[in-house]
Amino acid sequence: MEKMGTAESELDELFGQKKRVKNPLVPMGALMTAGVLTAGLVSFRQGNSNLGQKLMRARVVAQGATVALMVGTAYYYGETFTRKDT
Repeated sequence: MEKMGTAESELDELFGQKKRVKNPLVPMGALMTAGVLTAGLVSFRQGNSNLGQKLMRARVVAQGATVALMVGTAYYYGETFTRKDT
């Protein structure tokens, strides 16, 4: 039990000081991805497979851009933590 408490206190010490950075473009990208996905599914349901296929390709681009924004934000604001072996 004591070992678990030590691990939790180390995690609190490590991550307690780290600020959360919010990038407003990430939720916008997620909403755009969801919107394009919905439009694509509606197009497929209505029988317009050409438009649906184009919208699915646009969804992949929007989703990739959103992931790139998340990774870029994490890289830009991230910190390098080194483990201390004592």
